[in-house]
Amino acid sequence: MKKLVLTVIVLTSSLLGAQAQKIKGSDTMLPLSQKEAESYMKANPSVTVIVTGGGSGVGISALVEGTTDIAQSSRKIKFDEKQKLQEAGKTVKEVIAAYDALAVVVNPANKVSKLTREQLEGIFTGKITNWKELGGEDLKIIPYSRETSSGTYEFFKEHVLKNKNYVNGIMSMPATGAIIQSVSQTKGAIGYVGLAYVNKDVKAIHVSNDGGKTYIEPSVANAKNSTYPIVRPLYYYYVSSSESKVKPYINYILSKEGQKIVSDIGFITVK
Repeated sequence: MKKLVLTVIVLTSSLLGAQAQKIKGSDTMLPLSQKEAESYMKANPSVTVIVTGGGSGVGISALVEGTTDIAQSSRKIKFDEKQKLQEAGKTVKEVIAAYDALAVVVNPANKVSKLTREQLEGIFTGKITNWKELGGEDLKIIPYSRETSSGTYEFFKEHVLKNKNYVNGIMSMPATGAIIQSVSQTKGAIGYVGLAYVNKDVKAIHVSNDGGKTYIEPSVANAKNSTYPIVRPLYYYYVSSSESKVKPYINYILSKEGQKIVSDIGFITVK
């Protein structure tokens, strides 16, 4: 997997007027939206697309407040968020832009290379605290998580922890890149990231969802054939009143060219 530059890039041009579009939210989707926006602006020089992160919840809040045109989210919009939009007189529209396999990563020096869903639950809820319990060294487990505003945080809690609470005092990181960096520098660390962020500085764990009978590597191919168990849609949300403004960009994302970028970045296409 190619190493991604994780800095937030603000894409600008000389035309920061009515044609400017803002995309805000999911940190997981940041590299995808940046590349899509770069390509889209090359094809449409009169349009400016500004892309920023902050987390899925931040993006949807910005949509409610009217400070972004598109919210990018690695989880589905919540009922209370929909209510806030409705109270503001806004009707929200949902588009699946891509799919993502969520990879569990450890330090490359860690001998453990496969874990069951139940073991992951034990690690991140604090029931399993030493790698020797999992066939590894006598070494304290240091779990890293995203912040609560992150859609990845919520998806992992729902689908891997089965809605159990994370262990108290878990190391919460503001961005996916911070998890990669922390895990790469800490022998006992473990974290979770979108597949597109996996690089040589960390080791992706093979995961079992059938109690240890089969362990599946996180990969685009295994996500597509539905054997890897932790796969999720990546969403764009916008309000219907701004559809004429954002639809050309949305259509570009879903086009053959746009979906090629999805694949090139390391996500899974929608078609």
